[in-house]
Amino acid sequence: MPKLKLSEILDDKPVKVTVELPAKLHRDLVAYAQVLGGETGNPITDPVRLIAPMLERFIATDRVFAKLGKHPIQILHGG
Repeated sequence: MPKLKLSEILDDKPVKVTVELPAKLHRDLVAYAQVLGGETGNPITDPVRLIAPMLERFIATDRVFAKLGKHPIQILHGG
């Protein structure tokens, strides 16, 4: 079986954010957590903990975003 893009969930000081997910996305998140837990041997009891690492991975692998450098908002807004 191919490896998932996420490898582990690191503990870090969180910032509380409230978000609403479509039901299908939440079901997929729960399923992903089950597969990842089986793959790593560490069951994930709260699939919501996957959201931050998924977003980090997405941003880290976005080539266009990386090309913008350290200050993408200033570049996008002409600052």
